[in-house]
Amino acid sequence: MQIKAAIDKIPAGLMLVPLFIGSMIRTLFPEAFESQTFTHSFTGGLLTGTTALLGGFYLCLGSTIRFNATGYVLKKGGALWFGKIGTTFAIALLIKSIFPDQNNLFLGLSALAIVAAFSDTNGAIYMALMGQLGKKKEDIAAYSIMSIESGPFFTMLILGIAGLASFPISAFVFTLLPLLVGMILGNLDEKMRDFLSKGEDVFIPLLGLSIGAGINLTNVVKAGLSGIFLGIAVVIITGVALFILDRITGGDGVGGLAASNTAGNAAAVPLSLAAVNPIYNEVAVSATLQVSAAVIVTAILSPALTVWYAKRVEKKKVQNVGNIGM
Repeated sequence: MQIKAAIDKIPAGLMLVPLFIGSMIRTLFPEAFESQTFTHSFTGGLLTGTTALLGGFYLCLGSTIRFNATGYVLKKGGALWFGKIGTTFAIALLIKSIFPDQNNLFLGLSALAIVAAFSDTNGAIYMALMGQLGKKKEDIAAYSIMSIESGPFFTMLILGIAGLASFPISAFVFTLLPLLVGMILGNLDEKMRDFLSKGEDVFIPLLGLSIGAGINLTNVVKAGLSGIFLGIAVVIITGVALFILDRITGGDGVGGLAASNTAGNAAAVPLSLAAVNPIYNEVAVSATLQVSAAVIVTAILSPALTVWYAKRVEKKKVQNVGNIGM
């Protein structure tokens, strides 16, 4: 059977196919994830261990990066991070100036749902796309900088919930530590580099399975048009902003489009903020469903758009080479 070849024909297939399988498991057997017997088992750990899998991935990825490439990683990751957070902040300011009721804007969307969906990038999709499209390791590693978007902090900050959260330096340290350890090992010993680099591709489908296991497909139906609209808006608006910043920092725009999506863990942000600020109690559940729908919509649209554009870039390169040779 040509399983690997079939998966490779699908844009970001190594991530999306396992993601779909994981989401089907979560949709068909949601009660299993409430069982301690399941969650404490090897199977449960595989389906719910996204954080550990990301740590392992970064360790392997870091081993392939040489120290003299860190400047590029900071520039690329910093630009894409700034684009994502800056765009979200601009949208939040626009919402504040136009809509008097931030908990009911249009199509049932709230400012909470919009900011949560816009401010967090799906690292698995970004890394899978950049890897499968043959981009530099440093381009993939740029997500180590972008990953500080994760969690409710920046959503709270953008929404202006002053004093309800702090941003400890340890968050930066613990996010970057696996990557740094991998870099140190890979730069000290070429054999360690060769050994660890082999595990990089293995983590991508495992990450897809784990992220998918956190998504119930019925959420798309429940969220309805609002969640679908939110997902489309994330791809279009952040796609344009990140595409421009990627080009400005020396890229071809592919990295920017690969980051035009919503992270799966963004769906947990609305309820987290509701626990901190009761003002969000009324909209937390609907916002969770809408952000969950946006996660799925962007997981489909963002890879399709990225692969389409990447093919155009490669075709143009081939044509330029042909013209030079004539």
